[in-house]
Amino acid sequence: MNPLREGLSQERVPEPHVMVIFGASGDLTKRKLLPALYSLTRERLLPANFAVMGVARQDYTVEKFRENMREGCHRYARRRPVEDSVWAEFGRCIFYLPAEFDDLEAFKTLKTRLEEIDGQFGIPANRLFYFSTPPSVFPLIVENLGKVGLVSRQHQPWSRIIVEKPFGHDLQSAQTLNRQLKQVFRETQIYRIDHYLGKETVQNMLTFRFANGLFEPIWNQYHIHHVQITSAESLGMEGRGAYFEEAGILRDMVQNHLYQLLCLVGMEPPVSLDSSAIRDEKVKFLRSLRPIPADQFDKYVVRGQYGAGQVMGESVPGYRQEPGVNPDSTTETYVALRLMVDNWRWGNVPFFVRAAKRMPKKVTDISIKFRNAPYALFGQNQGASEVANVLTIRIQPDEGIILHFGSKVPGPSMDVAPVNMEFRYGTSFGKEPPEAYERLILDAMLGDSTLFIRDDETEVSWKFITGVHQMWAEQNLRKIPEHPAGTWGPREAEALPATRASEWRKP
Repeated sequence: MNPLREGLSQERVPEPHVMVIFGASGDLTKRKLLPALYSLTRERLLPANFAVMGVARQDYTVEKFRENMREGCHRYARRRPVEDSVWAEFGRCIFYLPAEFDDLEAFKTLKTRLEEIDGQFGIPANRLFYFSTPPSVFPLIVENLGKVGLVSRQHQPWSRIIVEKPFGHDLQSAQTLNRQLKQVFRETQIYRIDHYLGKETVQNMLTFRFANGLFEPIWNQYHIHHVQITSAESLGMEGRGAYFEEAGILRDMVQNHLYQLLCLVGMEPPVSLDSSAIRDEKVKFLRSLRPIPADQFDKYVVRGQYGAGQVMGESVPGYRQEPGVNPDSTTETYVALRLMVDNWRWGNVPFFVRAAKRMPKKVTDISIKFRNAPYALFGQNQGASEVANVLTIRIQPDEGIILHFGSKVPGPSMDVAPVNMEFRYGTSFGKEPPEAYERLILDAMLGDSTLFIRDDETEVSWKFITGVHQMWAEQNLRKIPEHPAGTWGPREAEALPATRASEWRKP
C-alpha cells in the first residue's frame, strides 16, 4: 500500500464493536448522532456485528429510547423518511441504560450489559465511547470507566473515546482535561471532535491545495495579499444566553471551528495523508502565530455586541435583552482578529478572522485575495484596477469554490469587468454529501484520527486565545462597542484591515 494514500482516502468497514453514548437523552444524540448512524447503516458502511448503548439520567425503557431515536432519524437523517427495512435492521441494535454518572454501581451494570450484547451480536469487546455530556463530567465518566475495567489500553480489543467540545475554557483547564483523560486512555485512543472538520468543503481544502499544481505554487506571501475567514450567524441566542455569557464568540467559534479553517489554509504540505503528519503541520502553523503586541492590542483585536435591530426584516432584541444574559454584560457576540504568521510562507500576509451573531445572513467562508498585477496594463479608465482576484471557499451554505477575476467585456473597446467561475458540490457531483457527523464517527470507528484534534493542538490554540482574554480582563471595560443587529459589525472593526485593499468583504 502506498503510504501517501493512507488516511483520508481509505473506504473500509469498521471492526465489530459497541458504541456507548453518554448523555444519550440529549438533543445531539437525537438530531445528529443516531441519524448519522442510521445513514451509515443505510449505506452499508457499518459492520454487521454492531450495537449502540445509550446511557443517560432519564428513566427511559429500551423501547421508549428506540421510539425517540426513530423519531429523530425520521426528522433529521440525511435521507428521509426512515425506511422500515433499514430501521428493522438498525433499531434492534439500539439499547439504553438509565444511570447517574457518579454511580459506580451503574458502571458495573453497564459492563455486564455490554458483555451480554457482545455475546448476542458476536462482538469481541471493542468499544467506542461518545461523550455527549457537559465537559464537567468528562473526568468522572473516564474515572468510572477505568475503575470497572471497561477500558482496554491494548490494540485488541480496542477502546476509543470521542469527546465533544468545548475542550476546556482556557489554557489551564484544557491542560487539566488532557491530563485527566490520559489517566485512563492513551492519547491515540482520544478523538476530540469538531464537526467543522467533517464538512466536505473543509476536507476538500487538503485536496484543493495539495492535489492541484495550479494553486499551491502561488499559495504564499509573494502572490497572496491577505486572507479573510468569516463565520456569520443570523441567529441570536436561541435560549443559550446563560451558556454564551460564560463562553463568548471567541471561545464558542474562533478557538475551535475557525482555527481549524485557519490551519487548513495556512499549514505546510504534510509528508503524507497519515493523521500524525497532517496534525503535525497544523500544530506547527498555530505555533507560528505572532503574539499580539500589548501596546497595539486594539489594532489587532476588536470585539462588540449586537444591539436591537432587524435581521431579514424581523425586529430582534439586543444581546443584553436576551434571556439569561446579564443586563450589564461585556461578553462579546462579535470578534475580529488581525493575525500575523511568522514563517517563510506567510510573512507579511495578514489573516483577518471574524465571527459574530445576528449578522445580515448566515455564511461561513474563506476568502483569499491575490496581489494585483505588477503593472496596470489596461489603465484606470478600463476599470482593471477595480477588479480583484479573489478565491472564495464557501463552507456554508451552498458549499463550493468561487474564483473572481477580470475579463474583457464583449465589444470593440478593452473594458474589463469582474466575472466568476463557480464550483458547487450539489450540482457538480449530483449527489448529497454526507453529514459531518457521519464522516467523523465512521473515521473514529476505523481508528483514523486525521480529522480529530490532538492534545498539543488544543493547548497551543488555547494559549493564544487565553492571551486575548487576559488582555480584555486587564482593560476592564464596563461597556464594549455595540452595533445594530442585522449589520456587519461595529464601526471599530472597519479600521482593522487598515487599507482599502484589505477591507472586509460583505459575503
